[in-house]
Amino acid sequence: MQTSSPDGGHVDRTNDTRFFGHPMGLSTLALTEMWERMSYYGMRALLVLFMVAGLQEGGLGLTVAAAGAIYGLYTGAVYFFGLPGGWIADRLIGGQKAVFYGACIIMTGHIILAIPTDWSFFIGLIFVVLGTGLLKPNIGAMVGELYTPEDKRRDSAYTLYYMGINIGSVIGYMVCGYLQVEYGYHYAFGAAAIGMGIGIVQYKLSAHNITGVADGPKIPLTAAGNKIAWSVIVAVLSLIAVVTFLIMSGSLTFNAVVVAEYVAYTIGTIFLVYFAYIFFTGNLNENEKRGLGALFLICVASTCFWAGFEQAGSSLNLFGQNYTDRMIGDFEIPPAWFQSINSYFIIILSPFFAAFWINMAKKMIEPSYSVKCAVGLIIMASGFIVMYFAAQYAATDLKVAPYWLVATYFLHTVGELCLSPTALSAVSKLSPKRFAGQMMGVFTLTYAMGNIIAGLLSGNFDPEKVDQMPGLYIQITLFSVGVGILLLLLSVKTGKWEKLSIAAKSE
Repeated sequence: MQTSSPDGGHVDRTNDTRFFGHPMGLSTLALTEMWERMSYYGMRALLVLFMVAGLQEGGLGLTVAAAGAIYGLYTGAVYFFGLPGGWIADRLIGGQKAVFYGACIIMTGHIILAIPTDWSFFIGLIFVVLGTGLLKPNIGAMVGELYTPEDKRRDSAYTLYYMGINIGSVIGYMVCGYLQVEYGYHYAFGAAAIGMGIGIVQYKLSAHNITGVADGPKIPLTAAGNKIAWSVIVAVLSLIAVVTFLIMSGSLTFNAVVVAEYVAYTIGTIFLVYFAYIFFTGNLNENEKRGLGALFLICVASTCFWAGFEQAGSSLNLFGQNYTDRMIGDFEIPPAWFQSINSYFIIILSPFFAAFWINMAKKMIEPSYSVKCAVGLIIMASGFIVMYFAAQYAATDLKVAPYWLVATYFLHTVGELCLSPTALSAVSKLSPKRFAGQMMGVFTLTYAMGNIIAGLLSGNFDPEKVDQMPGLYIQITLFSVGVGILLLLLSVKTGKWEKLSIAAKSE
């Protein structure tokens, strides 16, 4: 691939096959992302456990409702801040600097989390959110920039890239989960900082592999626009700092549940308004409107899916800690280790799913995007049927065997492999070409909404009232299955819309 280098020359990566048949730049980006995910998931697995743990256990002693809401706000904010993070890279500093600065901010956040004081936890989370917003959207985009549009290695490159993500998450769950049990939460947070630090060192030492890739803004602002943009950024960061100070000093009341509800409504409103703005004022033809209509239902499915799937770090995490028999001989399984099951299943099952869809296509059987997403949502929901029975056993004061959680995570992973890559592909295929980037940003809001809703739902899973858990799990099941069935029924129509939209774009 021909890309500009800082000195005005060019770098040809077309014949670079040094990293499993791919350019060496892929190793730089995949390994950086691997270590970032190690730090993110390693820390995230402990958040709810740390917040609900008593003060004598080294935790914060919060209620489950407050902890769930804060968890939802945190994970939702990580996705939401990816939107300004991508804009800052495209218009102000370029992807390379955004990734480096983001990684440094993330590491700083984990270092703050490792400080055993009352104020460090929430300040550390804010740093991690801001850093991830800079790093996450831009490093994935840089992978694609290593290849020309005609280079057929692009899809397999993202396979390797996502493999790095899952390897990193496994390392994070295992290392941080073990340290939390053996040495305490703050040592685990410190390990996340070290992991991100390794990623930063690796990124800088191998930066020559990505020379010319996103090393400057794609659409730079004018001098006046640049000044205004930085003024707004400073103002927003100052506002965050002032609000944080007021909350920490007790001058401003912070009700996590209420804030999470308002944020969910706000993001939902932004999503609907922006979607409607493009649909009604984007000068779209009939086929483009059909494509967006089908995509809207896929966005609904995505929001509902993540609201259930992200129970992994909250309600299912608490279930694993409090109601699962974690003893193997004399060894007690750390609660965070259960969350690594999803990553193991992703690594094992991804090649089979890729081959499955290819073989289906060869047999001229090509389910629509709506059907795939509906099936993924229903399969995810079936995982909560498993938890319904597990919770009934737990309600009789019995600790259940680990295979209940393993079965649940297996079903959730199968659902994820049906829905997540399919939904991303649908955004690229069904969005009007001139709105493709904006629609990907709008679609990202479904992750944010789903995560916040997941946090609010998990607040109802009170470990002290285990008898209520079966009812709550079955509510999630029925709602998700209901949405999935509705999507299947509508897919009779939307499937035709998808075909017409895709055919029109290819003309």
